[in-house]
Amino acid sequence: MANSKNEEKVIGIPRAMSFYNNYPFYYGFFTDLGIKIVLSDVSTKQTMSEGAGLVVTETCLPIKVYIGHILNLINKGVDKIFVPSLQSIDNKIYNCSKIRGLPDLVRNVVKADFTMIEATLDKSEKKQGLYEFLAEAVKPFGITDMNVIKRASKAGWRCYNNFYVMTKSGIPYSKALSYALQGKVVISNTSKEYPISVALVGHGYNIYDERVCMKILDKLEKMDVKVCTSLQLSAEQLDEGIASLGNEKYWANEDEMTGCAGHYLKDNKVDGVITITAFGCGPDSLMVERITRRAKQFNKPLLNLTIDEQTGEAGFVTRLEAFVDMLFRKKRASIVNKLNISSGEMEYSPNTEFIETKSAN
Repeated sequence: MANSKNEEKVIGIPRAMSFYNNYPFYYGFFTDLGIKIVLSDVSTKQTMSEGAGLVVTETCLPIKVYIGHILNLINKGVDKIFVPSLQSIDNKIYNCSKIRGLPDLVRNVVKADFTMIEATLDKSEKKQGLYEFLAEAVKPFGITDMNVIKRASKAGWRCYNNFYVMTKSGIPYSKALSYALQGKVVISNTSKEYPISVALVGHGYNIYDERVCMKILDKLEKMDVKVCTSLQLSAEQLDEGIASLGNEKYWANEDEMTGCAGHYLKDNKVDGVITITAFGCGPDSLMVERITRRAKQFNKPLLNLTIDEQTGEAGFVTRLEAFVDMLFRKKRASIVNKLNISSGEMEYSPNTEFIETKSAN
């Protein structure tokens, strides 16, 4: 009994990067094997500043945040930290260089003493597929039986599929994640009517980290705006979205950008598109350029928001308010023209009082 605590299997997972896409799977997989997961705390200003202090200035914000979360786990006393190298998710479909080289980057900037579990997934190479990736992830815990690993992967997929079903039905990300980790599937049958809707286009680590995106989902909800994301779309819809922009899939996370934008640009029920990208991200700059050109052709209003650790909330909110107000006015003018009524009979203004209330506090 005295050694039971020392024998406990514990793995630290940074609440950043692939966490926002893959954590339901990671949770089901590691938990089934009896490995306790310790997550880093939610992102704060300190998380960003500490991570930024260890890398060169030109490094993109998501990587700075990731390094901050590594430091947070080390401060929690976690010895083994999961830092995957996600090279390729399909044949010749690659991640950006920083994601591919994440273990090397962490090794060179974080000098603390900890064990880095750097499993590699590269479906463009032989014998570096999912099962090999998972075997690398649990080898430091003495788990080598492939039958056990494959069984645990089914538990991972079960948790992920529950999450997937709920997000497709319109359950918000945070609620779907919470339910999935509890082994629940909850499908909402309430459909609130919104005056306008926007597509929020961005990678999971940019739009679901509340500190990074400055709670944009909450802000839009309080402005009475329905938000659509890539999570509501099927793989087929995302592939069609990429094709509609005249592109072929190359980047691993291109579904979240060009696939999502391409689909919603064609959707007449979506009034506008908002992209969120990190300053200095090469792949995203190329994708946003294509999205911007196509938005003009579809005559769809587009707001491009670029973020880094210096982005101020006041300017961020001002641009968001102005865009939403423009969408309301555009929608109102369209309805007025169709119904042939005077604009004075149909006044509506977005709710932005929450910003003033926050400032007062």
